[in-house]
Amino acid sequence: MVEQKDSSTEQKENRTGQSKGQNEHKLSSFLTRLISGLVLLLLLFGILPLGGLPVLVFCLFLSLFASYELLHCFSLDKKGISFLSYFFVILYYSALFLHLPISFFLLLSYLFLLGFYYVLSYPKADIREIALLFLVFPYAGILLSYIYLCRSLPHGKVLVWLVFLSSWGADTCAYCAGLLFGKHKMTPVLSPKKTWEGAVGGILGSGILSFIFAIIFKGHGLPLHLSPFLLALAVSLAALFSIGGDLMASGMKRDFQIKDYSHLIPGHGGILDRFDSVLFTAPIIYYGITVLDYFKKI
Repeated sequence: MVEQKDSSTEQKENRTGQSKGQNEHKLSSFLTRLISGLVLLLLLFGILPLGGLPVLVFCLFLSLFASYELLHCFSLDKKGISFLSYFFVILYYSALFLHLPISFFLLLSYLFLLGFYYVLSYPKADIREIALLFLVFPYAGILLSYIYLCRSLPHGKVLVWLVFLSSWGADTCAYCAGLLFGKHKMTPVLSPKKTWEGAVGGILGSGILSFIFAIIFKGHGLPLHLSPFLLALAVSLAALFSIGGDLMASGMKRDFQIKDYSHLIPGHGGILDRFDSVLFTAPIIYYGITVLDYFKKI
């Protein structure tokens, strides 16, 4: 009987020790994630107000590293042809700096060169490899540049923050709404923790945050003709697309069986892990503001 009690006590102590260890690990992971997130925010607060070349260089770095992450995910980073992705990202940002409207020309040139590589390397290179290589330039290169393009808009010093309200703000609101009300799984296989309630909370929450943001900054960096309601609507739409950006990045990770794209940002993963939703929100915000400005001039 004494031996049985000792064994039972030992098992309880082991379970307590394991539980304590797991809690400590979770706390450590949370603190790492929190500190990394704060450092990233401080970096954005330091760079985005500068505008111009500093923001362009920052986005170029993001795009080049995101290109590497995607190529590494596809197991194409060690192939000689991968240099083409980096080369075209640099060409694209050079064109942005020089105000040359040749984005579509560069995209077509990239496709044609990949086509030549496919023909000359066949059957060593297959069409799947070419398709994956083609994805790198627009996905990791062009989409991230819209942070710079938003900052380059009139009143971009304030408007650029709508990109992050519609992505990271929506993520935070979706997490809280999912935690409190989440019952119905959105994509049980692709992202089991995401719920429809969380998605709705993220969209509504980002809209409310941007409405408050617009009221605060209207006339103090935001043009008077931009209605807070219309801005909130644009941000809510962008937040809807941010869910797609997040899920697309998750899907690619699952397809290629990786947990994170890299370990550049402790607790978060890589550039594509942290900026996956920004990839989709930045263009929506840019074109949304452009359309609102256009109709104001009519």
